Amino acid sequence: MYLRCPGSRVRDSSLPAACTKEGRHKTSLLLFESIREELLMLDFVAKRLLQVILVVILALTVVFFLIRLSGDPTTLFLPPDAPREQIEEYRELLGFNRPLVVQYGEFMFNAVQGDFGKSLRSGEDALGLVLQRMPATFQLAFAALFLSILIAIPLGVLSAYKRNTLFDKASVALTVIGQAIPNFWFGLILIFIFAAQLKILPSSGGGSFAHMVLPVITLALYSISRFVRFTRSAMLDVLNKDYIRTSKAAGAPTMSLIMKYALKNSLIPIITLVALDLGVLLGGAVITEAVFSWPGVGRLLHQSLMNRDFPIVLAGVFIIAIIYSVINFIADVLYAYVNPQIRVK
Repeated sequence: MYLRCPGSRVRDSSLPAACTKEGRHKTSLLLFESIREELLMLDFVAKRLLQVILVVILALTVVFFLIRLSGDPTTLFLPPDAPREQIEEYRELLGFNRPLVVQYGEFMFNAVQGDFGKSLRSGEDALGLVLQRMPATFQLAFAALFLSILIAIPLGVLSAYKRNTLFDKASVALTVIGQAIPNFWFGLILIFIFAAQLKILPSSGGGSFAHMVLPVITLALYSISRFVRFTRSAMLDVLNKDYIRTSKAAGAPTMSLIMKYALKNSLIPIITLVALDLGVLLGGAVITEAVFSWPGVGRLLHQSLMNRDFPIVLAGVFIIAIIYSVINFIADVLYAYVNPQIRVK
């Protein structure tokens, strides 16, 4: 026989546990805790989303005022001997004769609608020009990320396994040097060796695998060094756990111990770092593309800065800031989903 009690259908034998005040109280607490967890997650997502918006606005604001320090762009588009009247007329046409605060307000109003204006040099839509170059930048960034993972994680694991050996010390020293070397300097060294001296790789341009080799290695240098150190640190932390020591003492195969247990439990922080590093690679591509004349957003931004083409610079900063912030947002949300303590913090 079944009897009904609030929120459940139970047998007579389970009636005292499910239908008593204590049982209903426990059920209510579980329901309340479930709702509380969902609300905390929604609150966390809302706060992170607000941070994304604030970061993008702040990036645009800072760059808007900084690029104005480079000078008046009208002087680059008119002859050196142009009369003052013609310069003022051209400044009025471009809107540069108005107060800077007014220009900023109009820019932000249009930017919210996705309108960054026209290129001062070509007259084309600034945002459209940036988006046209994004595939080449993504190609370079993803290739550098793949190379970094391919090299760094095995090196980090091996360095942790051979802790305090000559290999480990050499690996740590090289990663410190790799993080200290400026990208543009390393890129110039690679050009000098492989393009100018050995003549086996092109020094600039794009369109083939050979053109990708030097810029990808240059861009990946910092990430490789960073991943090796982080992987080594994460692996050492796991290898010092009691269950690893116990398994090792019990005679578990070393390779199985490292790959099946140690590396697997180290992957969560490593994956988080890899996801965040994609944004760093996109930002670092600006200098690398300028060095190797890679036809991506970085080279476009470099040329636009030299030409004081403000709309393209701001559109490029907007796209990079959006991508970087969204990647961070997704990583934070996934991490909070896996680790509920993050939501409370």
